[in-house]
Amino acid sequence: MDTPSEKKNVAVVGAGAWGTALAAHAARLGHRVRLWAHEPDVAETIRTTQENKLYLPGVALPPELSATSSPAEALEGAELVILVPPSAFLRSVCETIRAHVPAAAPIVIATKGIEESTFELMSAVAASALGRSEDEMVTLSGPSFAKEVARGLPTDVVVASKDAAVLDVVQRALHSPMFRVYSSADPVGVQVGGAVKNVLAIAAGACDGLDMGMNARAALITRGLGEMARLGVAMGGNPLTFLGMGGVGDLILTATGGLSRNRTLGMKVAEGLDPKAYLASQRSVAEGYGTAKAAFELARSRGVDMPITEQVYHVLHEGRPLLEALKLLLTRPHKEELWGFSDGTTAGAPK
Repeated sequence: MDTPSEKKNVAVVGAGAWGTALAAHAARLGHRVRLWAHEPDVAETIRTTQENKLYLPGVALPPELSATSSPAEALEGAELVILVPPSAFLRSVCETIRAHVPAAAPIVIATKGIEESTFELMSAVAASALGRSEDEMVTLSGPSFAKEVARGLPTDVVVASKDAAVLDVVQRALHSPMFRVYSSADPVGVQVGGAVKNVLAIAAGACDGLDMGMNARAALITRGLGEMARLGVAMGGNPLTFLGMGGVGDLILTATGGLSRNRTLGMKVAEGLDPKAYLASQRSVAEGYGTAKAAFELARSRGVDMPITEQVYHVLHEGRPLLEALKLLLTRPHKEELWGFSDGTTAGAPK
């Protein structure tokens, strides 16, 4: 396996499954990695056993990876910072570490979501909380289950930024044959894809849980991709981005893979479980739960048609019965397939 010619001090902020997996990948490339854990017991377990037994059990972590619950210790001398807290806590975590982040260190955001209180994408949240320019933020996304990345299985991702120089540094630092890193100049599209796919995965899980069949799941994923693209384009994203790793690639994985927490949430809802009660029983976060509300409100504020997202929001947050939501989707008026995209087409629009 080839490794970057220049080894870096890498700080990974967030020791959940995904943060730990990214830290393990960076350490396997020969970088010196410090992983910051909010929970001191998680950091202690990693230090003493070289394993994150709580969030990523059964995966031996490289010796080049160390863990700490001290922001100052984690970020001292960092030449690359990767942010991986849950989206609901990204702002507060960034405010906590702000004083310790080296000014010259590129910032990579691997968190996927939309902030519920502001409807901002993660790059805007991090930039505001860290006092940095949003244009220099780098977003990492794509079809990448943490457990498979941690095991070193083949994975393709995308990193996106408006700053080409910073993007090149990050791509060179993280790319390997088993973790191929593509670059993109469309951070908005990549972030919208990474956020909305979690909402659509909940819908796909509910579809499977109701045993609606593979035809229905394929249709849901395809129509969901349209929703994702409509919102992304409305926010300034490139429509072609949604044909890539940060769009359809991530959507297919999360909507069909057995390791998807969001798909699992949808299946539990189909079983009749209360979504809030189910999530309260889980240590890990299903990002689509909060993103459903933020995406619904954001789409409504911009006049973007997102019927699947709308029904997921109502089921999760307003108590709408799942079968009622299904009926509302299936009985929508027929229309031209690409109605609602940026070319202004209205042929076939519902009356």
